[in-house]
Amino acid sequence: MPKAHLVFGFLGSGKTTLAKRLEIQHSAVRFTPDEWMARLFGEDPPADTFQDRASAILDLMQPIWARCLSLGLDVVLDYGFWSRAERDRARATVEDLGATPVLWAVSCSDDEARKRIALRNDAAHRSLYIASATFDLLKARVEPLGMDEAHSVV
Repeated sequence: MPKAHLVFGFLGSGKTTLAKRLEIQHSAVRFTPDEWMARLFGEDPPADTFQDRASAILDLMQPIWARCLSLGLDVVLDYGFWSRAERDRARATVEDLGATPVLWAVSCSDDEARKRIALRNDAAHRSLYIASATFDLLKARVEPLGMDEAHSVV
């Protein structure tokens, strides 16, 4: 039975690092929306179009990762899954496809996350640029995992 590895965590927590490791360990196909966003729209897309573009990328990815699962391939969804509704929707879709969802929780201190983001922002080939104010604004949007959400902690 194929597995869908759902990677939960905030900015700078190490989600993509884990996703890349899972991709290799499980011979899986990895889906990292930030990489698509940076490639298609640049490393610092305008805030007024960001959400629409991010949603469009997720809409493009969904049938591809669903097809991978239906073919028996494992996938890694490096999405963050900040809301319970997103996690529930993904788990239901995965199960409807006859696959097993596996939730991974990645975390670190805010100080460490900010350091990682600063290093990534300064790197020659970064993903998306994250401003300090963006970090603070988005932090409140993360819904912690519920007690009933089975997961592995990294």
